[in-house]
Amino acid sequence: MRRRARRLAGRLRGAYRRSLQLRVVTSTLVVSMVVVAVLGVFLFQSITDAMIAGRTRAATAEAKANVSSVAGYFTVSQNDVPPKGGDQDTAVSTPVELAARALAERAGSRYDVIILNKSRVGQDRATGNIDVASVPERLRRDLQKSGSTTLSWRQPATLRYLDHAEPNQIGFVVGSLVFSPDGTYEIYHLFPLQEEEETLSSVLQLLIIVGAGLVLLLAAIASLVTRQVVTPVRLARQAAERLASGRLEERLKVRGEDDLARLATSFNEMASNLALKIHQLEELSQVQRQFVSDVSHELRTPLTTVRMAADLLYEAREDFDPMAARSAELMQAQLERFESMLADLLEISRYDAGAATLDLDPVDMRDVVLRAVGDSEALAERHATRFELRLPNEPCMAECDSRRVERILRNLLFNAIEHGEGKDIVVALGADRDAVAVAVRDHGVGLRHGEENMVFDRFWRADPSRARTIGGTGLGLAISREDALLHGGWLQAWGSPGEGTQFRLSLPRIAGSELKGSPLPLVPPEVEMRRTWRGQATPVLSAAAGESGVFDVD
Repeated sequence: MRRRARRLAGRLRGAYRRSLQLRVVTSTLVVSMVVVAVLGVFLFQSITDAMIAGRTRAATAEAKANVSSVAGYFTVSQNDVPPKGGDQDTAVSTPVELAARALAERAGSRYDVIILNKSRVGQDRATGNIDVASVPERLRRDLQKSGSTTLSWRQPATLRYLDHAEPNQIGFVVGSLVFSPDGTYEIYHLFPLQEEEETLSSVLQLLIIVGAGLVLLLAAIASLVTRQVVTPVRLARQAAERLASGRLEERLKVRGEDDLARLATSFNEMASNLALKIHQLEELSQVQRQFVSDVSHELRTPLTTVRMAADLLYEAREDFDPMAARSAELMQAQLERFESMLADLLEISRYDAGAATLDLDPVDMRDVVLRAVGDSEALAERHATRFELRLPNEPCMAECDSRRVERILRNLLFNAIEHGEGKDIVVALGADRDAVAVAVRDHGVGLRHGEENMVFDRFWRADPSRARTIGGTGLGLAISREDALLHGGWLQAWGSPGEGTQFRLSLPRIAGSELKGSPLPLVPPEVEMRRTWRGQATPVLSAAAGESGVFDVD
C-alpha cells in the first residue's frame, strides 16, 4: 500500500509539473477555498452575533415587562391570605402562586420562569419541567449582590429538564429582583435558543453548499480560461517537436488577430525561414560533398601518371647529382602524403554520401592490434618510441570489419607517436561478455579541459602553432570516429595537461547489438588512483562518439 501510495503521489507530482493548466486550476482552487472559507466564517459569525443580539434584546425587554406586571402580586404578605377552606368551591391562592400562574400564561411554550425566595421555604416555583439547577450560581450571586430592581442580569446557560423528556438546550437566563414583605424574590426567565440554533445550522449548511459551489465554479472558470491559453501553447509545442524531428512542413493554424494568433504567425514565419535555410544548407553541403568527391576522383588519374614518373625518377636517383637525387626523394615523400590525403578525402566523401559499408567477419582482436602495431613500428622507431602491449591470453573474438578497425588503431597509434614526445605508448586490449575495447595511452602533452570533445572534429588541431611531424590531413580521427559509429561502437578520448592522453575504442562483440558499456576504463587506472590518494577523485566527462550529446562517465 505504501509503494502504491508513493507511486500515485509520484504520478500526481509528475502530472502537476507537466501540466500548466492543472497548476493554474489547483492554485485557483486553493486560493478560492481560502477566500471562501474566510468570508464564510466572517459572514456566519456576523449572522450569529446579529441573531443572538436581537434575541437577547427582545428577551430582556419581555422579562422586564413580565416582572413589572407581576410585581403587585408580591406586595401582599403571605400571612394576609386566608387559608383554604375544605368546603369552599374556590380556594384562595398565595401571591407566589398567582405570580407564577400569570408568568406561566405569559410564557406559554416559548420560555420558562423560575421564582426563588431565599428567606422562606416553600416559596420557590417553576413553570413546566424546568430544573432549578439551570440557573447559574454566578448569576444568582451577581443578582443578589446588586440588590437593585431596576437592573436585569443575563448570562448564557444550559437549560436542564426534570423528567429528561426533553434534551438539554443552549439558552440564556435573565434575572430580576422583586422585594416584598415576605422577603426578596428572584425571578429568572430562561430562554432557549433551539430555534436560533436550528436556523444557524441551516445557514451554515447553506453557506457550505454555496461556498463549495462557488469554489467549483471558480475552478471551472479558471480551467476554461486557462484552456483557451494553454491549448494554443500546447499545439505550438507539438508543432515545435515535429519541426525538431525533421518535419519542416509543419505549420500552425492561425485564428483571429490576438496575441496567440500573432504567435502562431511568427512561428509559421520562423518555420518557413528555418526550412528555407536548412534547404539552402543541404544544397550547399551536397554541392561541397559532390565537389570533394569529383575532385578526389579526377585527381587520381593525373596523380597516377605523376606517381609513375616519380617512381622512375626515385629508382634512378643514384645516377643523379646529389641535388637532383634529394629532389626525387622529396617528391616521392610528398606524393605518398598526397595519396594519403586523397584517400582520406575519398573516404570522408563516402561517409557524407552514406555509401560506406562494412565487410564483417569474426576476428580475434589480438591479431588486429598486432597488425596495427606492426604497421606503426617503423614510425615509432624514427621517434624513439616503444610500444607496451597488454593483451589477454585468451582470444577476444568480435564481428567487425578488420580493415576499418586496423585503420582506427593505426590513426590512434600515429597520433600517440606524434604527441607522445618519445615516451612509451601503452596499448591495452580488454573484453567482457558483450564488448571488446582497445585503449591507446601516451604520456605526452595531453589535452586541456573541453578538448576531448573537439579532438574528433575535422581538421582540428590542439596546438595550431605545432608543426605536424608525420604529415596527414587532420582527418584521421574524424574518419576513425565514423568507422566506430559504423560498427555501432564508441571512440572516446581522455586527456589531462602533463599526464598524456588515452583513446578508447569500444565495439560490440556481435554486430548490430547495442553497446551498453566498455570493459576498459577511459581514465587510466594509475591516474585515477593518484587522484584518489590526493583526495581529488572527481567524475570525468569524455566525448562519446556515436552517443549524440550523451557522455560516458568513468
